Amino acid sequence: MPYVNVRITREGATAAQKAEIIAGVTDLLVKVLDKDPATTFVLIDEVELEDWGVGGVRTDEYRRIRARNQPRRFG
Repeated sequence: MPYVNVRITREGATAAQKAEIIAGVTDLLVKVLDKDPATTFVLIDEVELEDWGVGGVRTDEYRRIRARNQPRRFG
């Protein structure tokens, strides 16, 4: 009876996108571990950006830093 907890930032994932995540994770466990989909549980937690950190900073700040450091792409 697998239980998978997926955490994503709260940025407007749609019900359809969440359904796709649940189906995809379930399919992966069926394929790789031969688990029964009827007893496979997938929980999606949505976390506010200010409650998630990467590289020692909040996610929103991390993204700003990365955006500043990305080379500009032209046409």
